[in-house]
Amino acid sequence: MAYRKLGRTSSQRKALLRSLTTEVLMNERIETTEARAKEVRKFVDKMITLAKKGDLSSRRRAINFLRNEIADARIEEDEVIIERVTDRLFNEYAERYADRNGGYTRISKKGPRRGDAAMMVIIELV
Repeated sequence: MAYRKLGRTSSQRKALLRSLTTEVLMNERIETTEARAKEVRKFVDKMITLAKKGDLSSRRRAINFLRNEIADARIEEDEVIIERVTDRLFNEYAERYADRNGGYTRISKKGPRRGDAAMMVIIELV
């Protein structure tokens, strides 16, 4: 598989990409460097494609990759509802992108970072 190394060892790189993918799916948009965003886009698209399949195998693969984070917690009718990232992925995003054949993310350039002039971008779900 061809991908950018991002100046990290393979375990650090995998952890970074898992973390950024989870954050994009949790918040629907994040600000990061251009190289990281281009790599994360691949993983976000794969996760949404798995969610669109919706079978048990796809759910297990997504759970195995994403961090176990709480995406939303709210109270409805005296009951606490806790929504995890995978729940949001399979319930909300699978329905939202059911008729779309890819291209679930958009990368918008923001400008250079002040400290090291790295190009900063915003990656968001379409």
